[in-house]
Amino acid sequence: MAERRLRLSPTVLAGLFAGLAVLLLLLCAPFVWRETLRERVFDAMLRSVSGWRVDTSATKLAIVDIDTASLEAIGPWPWRRETVARLIAAVTNARPAAIAVDILLAGEDTRSPAALARQLAAETGRVDVGELARTLVDGDKALAEALGAGPVALGWVLDPRGRDEVAEVPILTRDTAALGPLWRENGATGPPPALASVAAGAGTLSLPGDEDGMVRRVPLFVAAGDEIRPGLALEALRLASGASGYLLSGDPARLGIGAMTRPLPADGMLRLVPGMGAGASLRASDVLRGAADLAPLAGAIVFIGGSASELGALRASARDPLTPSSLLQADAVRQISAGVVPQRPAGAYAWEFAAALIVVMAAIGMGRSLRPALALPAVALLLGAVVLGAAGLAAADLLLDPLPSAVSGVAAFLATSLAGFSETRLREARLRRRFEQHLAPGVVERIVANPTSLKLSGERREITALFTDIEGFTQTTRDIGPEQLVSVLDGYFEGVTRIVGEHGGMVDKLVGDAVHAFFNAPLDLADHPRRALACAVAILAWTEGYRAQGLAAAIRLGRTRQGIETGVAIVGDVGVGAKLDYTAHGDAVNMAARLEALNKELGSSICIGPEAARICGSALVRPLAEVELRGIGRVAVFAPLEAA
Repeated sequence: MAERRLRLSPTVLAGLFAGLAVLLLLLCAPFVWRETLRERVFDAMLRSVSGWRVDTSATKLAIVDIDTASLEAIGPWPWRRETVARLIAAVTNARPAAIAVDILLAGEDTRSPAALARQLAAETGRVDVGELARTLVDGDKALAEALGAGPVALGWVLDPRGRDEVAEVPILTRDTAALGPLWRENGATGPPPALASVAAGAGTLSLPGDEDGMVRRVPLFVAAGDEIRPGLALEALRLASGASGYLLSGDPARLGIGAMTRPLPADGMLRLVPGMGAGASLRASDVLRGAADLAPLAGAIVFIGGSASELGALRASARDPLTPSSLLQADAVRQISAGVVPQRPAGAYAWEFAAALIVVMAAIGMGRSLRPALALPAVALLLGAVVLGAAGLAAADLLLDPLPSAVSGVAAFLATSLAGFSETRLREARLRRRFEQHLAPGVVERIVANPTSLKLSGERREITALFTDIEGFTQTTRDIGPEQLVSVLDGYFEGVTRIVGEHGGMVDKLVGDAVHAFFNAPLDLADHPRRALACAVAILAWTEGYRAQGLAAAIRLGRTRQGIETGVAIVGDVGVGAKLDYTAHGDAVNMAARLEALNKELGSSICIGPEAARICGSALVRPLAEVELRGIGRVAVFAPLEAA
């Protein structure tokens, strides 16, 4: 039953509502916004764990970069094809494992001397000019020769209006290999047949951008029309391995290139990991002029691409807002070689939602049961564990988004803490209203600070009851006006209740001119009989001074008579609904009332019962009389040594 109350308490419900509301907002947020945020979280996670990975790949990578300095040295872009041919030939002479040209060489050559002569012959009809073309530098011919001399992969792009044929690469499937929808366009634009036919491979240069314009994936496979074709990075790896084609197998799909097998994302896209490193970079102009050390190219997969803006090959990525596409392709080769293929696991959304619910419940428990000084570090540790767990999974190439768990957990904790704070303040206010007129401020603060120490539902406990009464007060009320009476009583009660509180007692009620007080309730009070006796002596001394001056002296206010007794009583709330009163019932309470009245017969001011006198001892009390009490019999009563 207690657990049920905990689950359904307002603070728990507030935490649940806040946590689930945040999850609902995330689920209902626009898809573009939600996916962009998730991808940025993955960027940060993958970057943070990149140092955790041990690169066991033996693949050597290099980039021949057509940068701004190269354009200044060789000439503006686009370069003549014979220049590109010389660059490829120079790289080939370094004996690389494979060359991937990250430049779209679309259409036939139109700028070489031979091409210009052919155009002139066609326009003028002069045969001699056409014959001359055969003796001039031919860009496509030179480029074809350079391509045929080495393992070179050319690039092409997906183009819905393209009509170029893309070279076919064998792709074998077995074990009902399962691929999801690939990036597809109806056509493609690529090199002319004279170049495509001599190149050892062909892969797409196209790089997809996310909704925020960032390139986070490199295609491994795409669909051009109805045919599956590889990406440039994959083709570079195939050529380097000497494989004749690709093998797709299994569900989930796996990719085989020669002796290497890797997981294959269902959409054919490789999620890039920022900071994997792409190997050496050589300036294209230095390679063309023979001024570069070509040793880094030997045995390497070499990408020829450009970082100069004129080539139009700069992409926004997690690496840099202006990242050369050749560097992204090289990153893809590095990842495939190292077996780094980050993917969303099956049922990722369900796992994220379940994790968020667990975090929400844990955050609610912490906000509910821990003090703020402990709750804040505990929640921080919880969220840190969520983030580290997600980072650890990312290092194992499983992408789960920690953001839903983190934000819903924070929302649940804050809501629980705020609701708990409000509940605590309300409880404190109720307790203060309940006891501030009956107990000393210090006792009230103890109750507020530790409400569990207070039992209001009823209990048996030993208490000391102290009852006071003003002698002859009934006659006094007949002799003075109401305003005078109220004024005298206000001052009287203020002093008596203050003294009770100072001695640790609780004022149970004010009845007419009487004060009923208890000691050792509602909280434990050590030596409560002695404290009650000291309180009675202090009350007598104060009231004697009070009635000797001012209006009290004018109306001849009577002396204060008091009765004290100790015993077991039943204490707790008594009443109905909002009309509850914390009070005590028992023989000790009745005895104190009768002892207070007995003072009139004995001529005393303070009359102490036998049990209270026994506990206080002869050092504090003296025998007063033996009296016959109806229903009790003959008992000895006592008076304090300090007062008559």
